[in-house]
Amino acid sequence: MHILYIHQYFLTPKEPGGTRSYWLTQELLKKGHKVTMLTSSGKFEENIKEINIDGIDVIYIKEEYNQNMGIFQRLKAFLSFMYKATNIALKQRNIDLVFATSTPLTVGIPALILKWTKKIPFVFEVRDLWPEVPIQMGALDNPVMKWVAVLLEKTIYRNAEHVIALSPGMQDGVIKYISKEKTSMIPNMAKKDEFWPREKNIHLQKELGLEADSFKIIHFGSLGLANGADTIIESAKILKDDPSVEFLFVGGGSTENQLIEQCRKHQMTNVKFLGKFSMKETSEIVNLSDVSIISFKDLPILYTNSPNKLFDSLSAGKPIIVNSAGWTKDMVEDHNCGYYINPHKPQDLVDKIKYLQSNSDIASQMGRNARNLAETKFDKTIQSKKFSDIIEQVYSKI
Repeated sequence: MHILYIHQYFLTPKEPGGTRSYWLTQELLKKGHKVTMLTSSGKFEENIKEINIDGIDVIYIKEEYNQNMGIFQRLKAFLSFMYKATNIALKQRNIDLVFATSTPLTVGIPALILKWTKKIPFVFEVRDLWPEVPIQMGALDNPVMKWVAVLLEKTIYRNAEHVIALSPGMQDGVIKYISKEKTSMIPNMAKKDEFWPREKNIHLQKELGLEADSFKIIHFGSLGLANGADTIIESAKILKDDPSVEFLFVGGGSTENQLIEQCRKHQMTNVKFLGKFSMKETSEIVNLSDVSIISFKDLPILYTNSPNKLFDSLSAGKPIIVNSAGWTKDMVEDHNCGYYINPHKPQDLVDKIKYLQSNSDIASQMGRNARNLAETKFDKTIQSKKFSDIIEQVYSKI
């Protein structure tokens, strides 16, 4: 089977960011399928750059995008990629199936056009419930645009042969429009061979300017509006005179400068913004840490999130603190691998941090429980096989 895989933000393990599509594609290649990846990048001079990466035929479309863009800049980038990707997709030969993964929702349009013009079926993956996420966050408030966006969402789901959702909440959002039988839930994946408990890299710790004996709380990944990381800063503010606790941020995004300014204003030396790193380097920094925190803005739609950093934290064997009252809260509590804290109560996070700092046996047990959950349920080998089996089953019924 020749699969055209459309993902506007495809990344490899050598790049900072989520690599779900890379691992899913590697599984398809193992099964003997051919994959053409249609994606975007601003790192090439050419308007279209074709490269084979680890067996994947990748077509890069020149299109800049970053989290610091405003709403209209982002919309322009989405529509521009949609238009260019559609033109390139129509020129591809011998495509048997299209797989399109959001966000943004507009990546579904090239798949729709290929189905309507060339009768090529497609499978759609929902990584965020668009347009409900931008609606609840206030980024999409025009009534006409809302109506158009919801219509597009329905049209994509109803025309897809199958829809894969990344969390139970996302699946619930999809089955408002199509039958549950046409959907599957495959959450993000732990990567047990990329994140794992081991001896700490003391040389790296010194290089990053971290304290040798501090209790380290890490937030790694995006620092966008949806992450609500300002609540972490409020807790760090309470602990700013406690030299035994350090807060580490790895990654970046639209709120990073604002968060840095807050720390400067309040003379908080206990918070370190380390920047962006490859997966290998990020894994080393996570391993230096004692607790991982997964933060999101307190909106019901964000309770459905399936964040990469959560599953990488499980794999790293770290106790996990979540501040989102959804399925991730149930996960860490049911499997005794972490805690839920109220994002509106900074002292709540402080109390959990100090408790884990003072009870190393409990923290260690939570870390072991996290690692076990990663290995037995969420590892990429398990999730990728589930994905490839679904793709093959869907295609066999067409």
